[in-house]
Amino acid sequence: MAITASDWAQLNPANNFAAGGMASAATIAPTTFLTVLSGNTAITSITPPVLHTHMLALQFAGTGGITAGNNITTTKASVAGEVMLLVFNPNTQKYVPVG
Repeated sequence: MAITASDWAQLNPANNFAAGGMASAATIAPTTFLTVLSGNTAITSITPPVLHTHMLALQFAGTGGITAGNNITTTKASVAGEVMLLVFNPNTQKYVPVG
């Protein structure tokens, strides 16, 4: 299946040269590959920026982490300042933490 022009534009590094930032919340909606999160709220759902396979990088300022359920497969604690990678599986419509 071909990637549409609008989906490709979201994946193109030329369009995503700055990290996005937002407050950590139960549901987040990242718009860039790297998202810097403030606060300590655990994430239970992520609104996918695209519906095909992709990866997101979340940098936590606190220790909120992610919680299994909704569209996240596995609970994982975060470490303040480190980046957590998540891969979106379009077959299950869920994010899977890397590592």
